[in-house]
Amino acid sequence: MARYLLDTNIVLAYLFKRTALDKNTAEFLYDYDNQLYVSTVSIQELIHLHKRGKIETNWKKTEDILPAIDMAFDILPVKKEHLMTYSKLSAAKSHNDPNDHLIISQAITERITLVSMDREFRHYTKQKLSFIFSS
Repeated sequence: MARYLLDTNIVLAYLFKRTALDKNTAEFLYDYDNQLYVSTVSIQELIHLHKRGKIETNWKKTEDILPAIDMAFDILPVKKEHLMTYSKLSAAKSHNDPNDHLIISQAITERITLVSMDREFRHYTKQKLSFIFSS
């Protein structure tokens, strides 16, 4: 069994198939022997995007997001240890998103492979991030 932390864009692709996941990513995400996590940071992003009408989903109300995520994934809350890693993380010059930095810190701390469509995450592999880019 492998463990994966899914970035917000992967969560949307997984749940709504709006963006096709590449074959390799789909293979391990739909393998029920693997454990899939979503950060509370990603959930906060989804709630924010839904409220602002920035994403198309099947969720009728914003309140539908948390139960839908909770049914499909394990939720990874932000812990003190994650914040300590976040405080030490060296941000890439081309990557200023603090939400991404916290998700990266969670993956590093928990030793979970992070899956994202964001190429910028590759800059953090030198800081012990296990990362899979999904095109």
